[in-house]
Amino acid sequence: MDETLERLVQIGTVEALDETNKKARVKHQNTGIISDWLYVVQHPAMGVAVKEDGKHTHTITDTYSGGGSASEVPNHKHTGTVTTSWMPKINDTVLVIYLPVFNSDGFIIGKIGGG
Repeated sequence: MDETLERLVQIGTVEALDETNKKARVKHQNTGIISDWLYVVQHPAMGVAVKEDGKHTHTITDTYSGGGSASEVPNHKHTGTVTTSWMPKINDTVLVIYLPVFNSDGFIIGKIGGG
């Protein structure tokens, strides 16, 4: 049972990214083997936490307002801010799960560690 679980749930380091297709390749810590392309699990409309520091800048990139930038913005909240995709970065440590069948697909379900 423990051996099966070790194959299904693994920790690894991101080696390569395909941001267009939301995939990455991971070097597994327990074997040193680099995976095939794994889908990165997405969490659409996930809330974004923004630390309020009272002084920060904004770059506007939406198509509704036409874009632009602002210098310093007074302390304010970012209520309603959402993101629709997430990708790890090269060298991030991630948690990978595999379906419990031979040569099954795997998925990156999140980053491990801070930052």
